[in-house]
Amino acid sequence: MAELPRILARRSLDYGGRFKVEQVDLRFSNGVERTYERMPTRGHGAVVVAAMKDAHTLLLIREYACGLHRYELGLVKGRIDRGETPEQAAVRELKEEAGFGARSITVLRAMTVAPTYMEHQAWLVLAEDLYPARLPGDEPEELEVLPWRLDELDQLILRDDCSEGRSVAAMFIVREFLALRAAGRLPPDAPRAQGVVE
Repeated sequence: MAELPRILARRSLDYGGRFKVEQVDLRFSNGVERTYERMPTRGHGAVVVAAMKDAHTLLLIREYACGLHRYELGLVKGRIDRGETPEQAAVRELKEEAGFGARSITVLRAMTVAPTYMEHQAWLVLAEDLYPARLPGDEPEELEVLPWRLDELDQLILRDDCSEGRSVAAMFIVREFLALRAAGRLPPDAPRAQGVVE
């Protein structure tokens, strides 16, 4: 594997304050120099929450997606606020968007959207042992919550209203993780459930 390119310089570009872009001058191990542009992360990352109603059913939300001007089915998700852990953010977002808390939380992995030019990461969090609990959120309307069986994901991913890549990938990761756990085949270094600190 080639060694990482050396960063020669970085410059911030101003696009009116709406988003940040950074130019990065790089020298690769073969001597080739290039300038890349990337979008540094703003804030503290995000969470994508796979909330399990039971061992076979996860909870989806239907939420307005302004980018496509339609309603989309997907998982609970949101930003991590300053001072929050991914676990705390997941429980807060779950209460705000779906009306549930969770007694068991497992941070499965970080996920990226476009790692070739975006630094942003979202943590995939498995939420289990749910109970009713609601916090006020920032959504302009109450979100519809729909249960969906993991063994019917093939039907879900063919729907036009379920296109958000992080949610689709997360559902399959969770399905495989739960199957391995049920079969007792998780590797020793696999993520483990944690109690919730609220």
